[in-house]
Amino acid sequence: MTGLFAGRTVLVTGGAQGIGRGIVEAFAREGASIALVDLQADMARGWLGELGPQGHRVYEVDLAVREQIFALIAQAEIDFGRLDVVVHNAAYFPLTAFEAISAEVLERTLAVNLSALFWLAQAATPAFVRQGGGRLLVTSSVTGPRVAYPGLAHYAASKAGVNGFIRAAALELAVHRITVNGVEPGMIRTPAMVNLGDEALAARIAGAVPLGRLGEPEDVAAAMVFLASPSAGYVTGQTIVVDGGATLPEGSSGALAGCVAYP
Repeated sequence: MTGLFAGRTVLVTGGAQGIGRGIVEAFAREGASIALVDLQADMARGWLGELGPQGHRVYEVDLAVREQIFALIAQAEIDFGRLDVVVHNAAYFPLTAFEAISAEVLERTLAVNLSALFWLAQAATPAFVRQGGGRLLVTSSVTGPRVAYPGLAHYAASKAGVNGFIRAAALELAVHRITVNGVEPGMIRTPAMVNLGDEALAARIAGAVPLGRLGEPEDVAAAMVFLASPSAGYVTGQTIVVDGGATLPEGSSGALAGCVAYP
C-alpha cells in the first residue's frame, strides 16, 4: 500500500462481488474513498466497512435507467466533495442461445453494459472538469472485440461497442484532461462463472491458458489501478488485455480459453 489515491474518490459500478470487489479493494488499499454502486447493496455493505476509515459509501442504482445514473453522480460528488475516477464494471450477461435472445434480454444487456457508459461519462464530465481532469475506466472483455463464446452474442456485441466508445470518448474528452481506457479480461475466477456450467469445464479452460491458470479479480484490479495512476497519465483510448495469454494461440483451444470475462 502506497497511499497513491489518498484524498481521491473512486466510483465503481458492479462493485459488490467478483472483479468489481477486487477493483474496490485495490483502490481502497491505495487510500481512495470508494463510491460503490450495485443493485446488491446489502452484500456490499457487509464487507465495505472493513476496508478502512475513508468513509466509503454504497449506492443502490439500476444502471439501465439514465436518470438514476445522473442522480448518482450528482449525489456522489455532494457526498465526497470530489470525483476523480469512475470505473464502469457492472455488466449484464445471461447465457442465452442466439435464437432465444429476447428483446428484453438484448435491451437490458446494451443498457447496462454500453448505454450506461455514455450516461456515466456525460454525468461525470462536469465533475472531472471541476477537478481539472479525471479518469474513466471500463471493464470490457476479450469476448466481442477479439473472440466469441456460444450463448453470449448479446454480451459480445455490447463489449465490442464498449471498445469503440473508449476510443471515441478518449478523443473528444482529451480537451478536458480526461483519459478513457479499459481492461479486457479473459477467464477470471468469479461467482458468475457458474454461467459456464460445471467445474470440469472451467478446469479444462484453465488448462488451455498459456499461464496455466484462471485469472483472479486482483489481476484485473491491478491493471485498473495502473490506468488510474499518474504513471498512465499519457495513456488514453486504449485497452489492456488481461487473459494469461489465452487469446494468443491459433485454433479453437486458444479461443475457448480466453473468451469469457464475467464481472
